[in-house]
Amino acid sequence: MRAHEAGALHGDIGNRGPAWLRTPADVNALVPQLWPGNVARGADGALTVAGLGVRDIAAEFGTPLYVLDEDDLRARCRAFREAFAADDVYYAGKAFLCRAVVRMIAEEGLFLDVCSGGELAVALAAGMPPERIGFHGNNKSLAELSRALEVGVGRIIVDSFAELDRLTELARERGIRPGVLIRVTVGVEAHTHEFIATAHEDQKFGFSLAGGSALTAALRVLDEGVLELRGLHSHIGSQIFDTSGFEVSARRVLTLQAQIRDARGVELPELDLGGGFGIAYTSQDDPAAPQDLAERLRKIVEFECAAERLAVPRLSIEPGRAIVGPAVFTLYEVGTVKDVDGIRTYVSVDGGMSDNIRTALYDASYSATLASRASAAGPMLARVVGKHCESGDIVVKDEFLPADVQPGDLVAVPGTGAYCRSMASNYNHVPRPGVVAVRNGRARLIVRPETEEDLLALDVG
Repeated sequence: MRAHEAGALHGDIGNRGPAWLRTPADVNALVPQLWPGNVARGADGALTVAGLGVRDIAAEFGTPLYVLDEDDLRARCRAFREAFAADDVYYAGKAFLCRAVVRMIAEEGLFLDVCSGGELAVALAAGMPPERIGFHGNNKSLAELSRALEVGVGRIIVDSFAELDRLTELARERGIRPGVLIRVTVGVEAHTHEFIATAHEDQKFGFSLAGGSALTAALRVLDEGVLELRGLHSHIGSQIFDTSGFEVSARRVLTLQAQIRDARGVELPELDLGGGFGIAYTSQDDPAAPQDLAERLRKIVEFECAAERLAVPRLSIEPGRAIVGPAVFTLYEVGTVKDVDGIRTYVSVDGGMSDNIRTALYDASYSATLASRASAAGPMLARVVGKHCESGDIVVKDEFLPADVQPGDLVAVPGTGAYCRSMASNYNHVPRPGVVAVRNGRARLIVRPETEEDLLALDVG
């Protein structure tokens, strides 16, 4: 294949789209697994969420805008909590975090994972009990570790020997014994994009299982007696649909647990298998229900514990994307429509890579629909692109939209709750969009849109 000067993402010239994409019989139809549970088309053909029309939402709050179906998010929290009733469910805050979402997940009985001092600050400001917080990160600073100890964070996931030394010294100075988990890299690479596959050996996270450093770290914690070693932690990647990776990971981590028992006579009470559960971004995705995941993971752990003659530890998981991802869609307004004859039609919207970097960064796929009206026009293969001065500024690579899409229309992109607002930027000095939560026909702003004043506020030159 001839190299394309703008990158591989732009070398797929042609009007066919990906092999899995099918021309829809009804271009107005919504694929249920892609949308929050309370999204539908109203009598006028426009999308509604929890009974509120998107035209009204756009008129009040502007676009681009992240729209969160609050009851859908809460239902997903409950589904995980009920499926893993005997276990602990930690919402992975890195997917999307704000005070309102922290309160929602806390009210629904979930724990919370944070991975920076900023995320910890949001959690505490929202009133999350610190004992229900887990603290991740491969390079936690002294200040971050000190604050975690001062507020009483429930568990700290230790990621390196340097961190182990820092935390041990800080805990010794304070005369406290914080609970910790050892993060283990188990050599399992999930079937996912290489940038977000986190458990193979060649990466920055955790203690190597194959190299022996994970066992060394665990034994050091037990021997020094300053920190309370509660268990082991493994995370094998993101956007995972197949539990076979978890099976291999659990087998290897529990083998390590057996080695720790044999060396020190201690059976660790907890096991965290991480998160990374996939969601549906397009019609080709088929995610498992939380109940199915719970049954499969529990069966895997019980089988491996029996093989190693271990008591079954308390299991914990860390869904982030699987909870917030499907609960949000992004609402855009169309600005221009450009037909490149024989190639594709470009539909430009008023956002782009500053509010959703995942397409450019991970080659991620998304869906889209005309949101402000229904259309009688036939389907047209389109590419939804942003307003940034960048040829890679693509939101949706390939999607069928009505052939009469025009400037002023609203387009909605589902599945944008995870890693869109949290990875948003001010590229080209574009303000980041706000987030509204909709419930019972009413919308409330939970993260306000940025303004030009916000952009200038940090500029002191």
